[in-house]
Amino acid sequence: MISTSMRLRVAVMFAGAVLTAQPAAAQVQKSGNFLSLELAMEAAAAAAQACEANDWPVSVSVVDAAGNVKLQAKGDHSTIHTKDSSFRKAYTLVTMGPLFDFDRLGVWVEKLKTNPYASTYATLPNMFLLPGAVAVRIKGEIVAAIGVGGAPGGEKDEACAAAGLAKIQSRLP
Repeated sequence: MISTSMRLRVAVMFAGAVLTAQPAAAQVQKSGNFLSLELAMEAAAAAAQACEANDWPVSVSVVDAAGNVKLQAKGDHSTIHTKDSSFRKAYTLVTMGPLFDFDRLGVWVEKLKTNPYASTYATLPNMFLLPGAVAVRIKGEIVAAIGVGGAPGGEKDEACAAAGLAKIQSRLP
């Protein structure tokens, strides 16, 4: 026979599980707008090709508004760490861009140079305080980010990411 206090504990645990078992929501996404996989693949390929044209072997990551990887592409001859750097750049932009109103990671990195507390951002998981990512906006909202890693300097990574965005910009809703 189950005691009343045991039933109460089970009911409380069940209620807690039900209340916390809601679907995860995007960190910053406010609408149903999103970057399609087709356009993400096209942008990633264009970004990699822009760097490849300069003999810079890179990797490209595209993340959604919640910072989840939509796709990653390791460019030919790029080193293993470029996968992580491209992801972390895109993640940093998509999670901080809406808060601090920037579309290029390099812009925020420059502003942080005068902030005495900037180093604390680097302690957050997956943050990367180097240029190399651009925002994808639909109807004014950041819905994705394109990050590039592997070129000789973050500003070059960012230029390649911008080339990827330029390739799809006119077809965004």
